[in-house]
Amino acid sequence: MDIAGLKVMIIDDSNTIRRSAEIFLGQAGCEVLLAEDGFDALAKITDHRPDVIFVDIMMPRLDGYQTCALIKKNARLASTPVIMLSSKDGLFDRARGRMVGSDEYLTKPFTKDSLLKAVANHAARGGAR
Repeated sequence: MDIAGLKVMIIDDSNTIRRSAEIFLGQAGCEVLLAEDGFDALAKITDHRPDVIFVDIMMPRLDGYQTCALIKKNARLASTPVIMLSSKDGLFDRARGRMVGSDEYLTKPFTKDSLLKAVANHAARGGAR
């Protein structure tokens, strides 16, 4: 499961989540891009073109669903895998995430393994390699 060199973006308003994701992904050799909310993220996504994007559902200003929908509506970014992050493991959240085009759903707090596995699965599918 070699994910070294992949660009992974974490969009979450929790500093703790951003830090732990950055550490896990950094140890695996990924280039990590961090954003605190959807607005912050959208500017960075266009500049940096990440291979995989993780987005928290509950964020101020622009929530994860809106952020995901905006990414998927952009023709240049539509094929980029978007994985929703949520502290609730709800069916409704999963369904709503799929409706806006998300590719997977990861419950927080995630483990290093589940995070890296999600990146590997989607990077392979998204043709990042």
